[in-house]
Amino acid sequence: MPVRYGVVTPNPQYGVETPVVKRLRADARRNRARLLAVAEDIFATRGLTVSTEEIAAAAGVGIGTLFRHFPTKEALLEAVFVERLSALADEANALALAPEPGEVFVAFIRDVLLQARSKSAIADALASAGVDLQHTAADVKAELNSALERLLSNAQRAGAVRDDISIAELLAVLVGASRAVQHLGGNAELEARTITIFLDGLRPPT
Repeated sequence: MPVRYGVVTPNPQYGVETPVVKRLRADARRNRARLLAVAEDIFATRGLTVSTEEIAAAAGVGIGTLFRHFPTKEALLEAVFVERLSALADEANALALAPEPGEVFVAFIRDVLLQARSKSAIADALASAGVDLQHTAADVKAELNSALERLLSNAQRAGAVRDDISIAELLAVLVGASRAVQHLGGNAELEARTITIFLDGLRPPT
C-alpha cells in the first residue's frame, strides 16, 4: 500500500525486506502538495505533454525537488490521479452531511463528469505505461465509492433520485457518461447538454 506524504526506505538493522517510514519534513510536504496542485492544473488545462521541467518551474521548485518526490513523469501522473480521487472522496463525505441531499448529489455528479476528460486522459496514459491503477488506487476508489453510495442513498430517500438504481449501476453508467464527455473533445456546450441528459435519467419517473 503506498505511503502518503512519506517515503519508504530499507532498514539495515532489520534487513532489507523490512521497510521503515520516514515522514517528510514540513517544507517537503509543502513542496509535494504544491507540485501536485500545479501538475493537476497544468495537465487539465494544457494536456499531458507538458514536461516535468515546466511543472517544476511553475511550482517554483527545481527539477531535482520534483524528481525526489516523483522519480518519473508516470509517478507524478499517478499521484495526481490518486490525489484527485481522494479529494472527490473527501468532498462526497462532506456533502453527505448537507441538508439538501438531492441538490448536492446532482452537483457532485456534475462535478465528477466535468473532470472526466482530464481524469480519463491521465488514466489512459498510465495504462499505456503499464501502471496498474486497479491496484494503486484500490483503497481511495473504495473510499470514494462508499461516500458516493451515501450520497446516492440520501438523494433516494429525499425522492430526488430514482430508487431502482444501486451503487453498482450508478458507477457503471458514470463510466459510460465519463467516456461520452471525453468523446466530445472539450466542446463545453455539448458537455453540459450531455451531462444534463445523464442527470435527467437519474430522476424518479413521473
